[in-house]
Order: sequence, then C-alpha cells, then structure tokens
Amino acid sequence: MNNYEKLTVFQKSHQLVLSIYKVIESYPSHEKYRLVDQMVRASYSIPSNIVEGNSKNTTKDYLNFLYISRGSTHELKYFLLLSKDLSYISHDVYERLSIECDTIAKMLNGLINSLKGKSL
Repeated sequence: MNNYEKLTVFQKSHQLVLSIYKVIESYPSHEKYRLVDQMVRASYSIPSNIVEGNSKNTTKDYLNFLYISRGSTHELKYFLLLSKDLSYISHDVYERLSIECDTIAKMLNGLINSLKGKSL
C-alpha cells in the first residue's frame, strides 16, 4: 500500500478536483458558502479518502475509505446536476464532469472489488 499516486483512480480524481476549482470561479458570489463549498468538499473528499484509506493497515479500513470516496463521487455528480439546472454551468460542462464522475465511480468499484477479493 502507500502507493496511491500510482493509482489511476487517484490521478483522475485529483484532476477532477482541479476542474471543479476552475468551474466554480464563475459561480455567483452568493453561492460561495452554499453550493460552491459543498462541491469543493465533495470533490476533494474523493482523492483524500483514497489517500487516507491507502495508508491504513487493514484492507477493511481501506475499503471503508473507498466507500466514502465513492459516495462523495455521487454527491458531486448531484451538485453538478443542480449547477446545470440553476444555469451555473453549461450542459456541455455538466456532461464532461458527469462522465468523469462516472468513470471515477467505476474505477473505485473495480478497486473495491479487487480488495474484497484479497480480503477473503
């Protein structure tokens, strides 16, 4: 373990955080402590939980952090939908970031399933 930087799912989720930071620059200021704050927290929760879980001593602990990461991915996807419906982002931006969330969620599922197989 402790090789999280080599994990493609970590790399992709880190890039997603950077994308979210760029996108939220155009949000209205009244959303700073509402939607924007929630989006930022959900986005960086994805890679940070991969990192924290990767540093744990047991597969069970690692899996728990990966479940949290996956949940944050789905939470962020909802915030993107809300952003689109509030016209804070375009449909194209929504589609691109939504696909990234789906990709990361699938990769997390693969890692979770792989670790489950090793813990049996």
